[in-house]
Amino acid sequence: MTAQNSQIAAKDRIFCAIDTTDLDHAIDLASRLSGVIGGAKLGKEFFAAHGPQGVKAVAAAGMPVFLDVKYHDIPNTVAGAIRAVTPLGLKIVNVHAAGGLEMMKRAGEAAREAADKAGVAAPWVIAVTILTSLDQNDLDDIGLRGPLSERVVKMAELTRKSGLDGIVCSAQEIEPVRAACGPDFKLITPGIRPAWASSDDQKRIVTPHDAVARGSDILVIGRPITKAEDPVAAAQRIVAELG
Repeated sequence: MTAQNSQIAAKDRIFCAIDTTDLDHAIDLASRLSGVIGGAKLGKEFFAAHGPQGVKAVAAAGMPVFLDVKYHDIPNTVAGAIRAVTPLGLKIVNVHAAGGLEMMKRAGEAAREAADKAGVAAPWVIAVTILTSLDQNDLDDIGLRGPLSERVVKMAELTRKSGLDGIVCSAQEIEPVRAACGPDFKLITPGIRPAWASSDDQKRIVTPHDAVARGSDILVIGRPITKAEDPVAAAQRIVAELG
């Protein structure tokens, strides 16, 4: 665990993945989890159904928002998209590192400019490296040769060069990324499963405690919380395990 990493309170590390098209359910869940954990991750499924107004509604429930839309397009288009969502007051927003250096540079610049104009704090703009649903065989199938961890580190180094705040990566790549990119580079880790939860469709997973021990800053946890009989109790159990 880095010195920078250790400064984050246990509850603030956890962002709940609220992957639904049901706006009322999302608002209810965000309201119940407000103050219990650090924020809500809203993905493409939610954003496609409800757009910026849906994000505002969840944020109004008291939850910082990680808008997980993984923008990946030509630099001008991605910059425009980031410029459009930044006034929502996001905590985190992401792009794909595979979009390249110029695209990432433009995304970071757009976020800072739009935040200043809107009078909100600039979000962390982070880059997706390799999806946690993919393993080495999947990378080989799509023509990305070489060890998975090396691909992640190379993309992380490009992200840092672009001036973005950090990356999304599995906990299994945290240590080599830290070595390459330093202690202040933000690491957001999906594919997190408590020992008492099922793995579902994630292939590269670790427990919350192990992820933090390796140096993760933010843990994205979905179904172990959202599908629990008591989501608040499940979230509290995870926070307690981290503490």
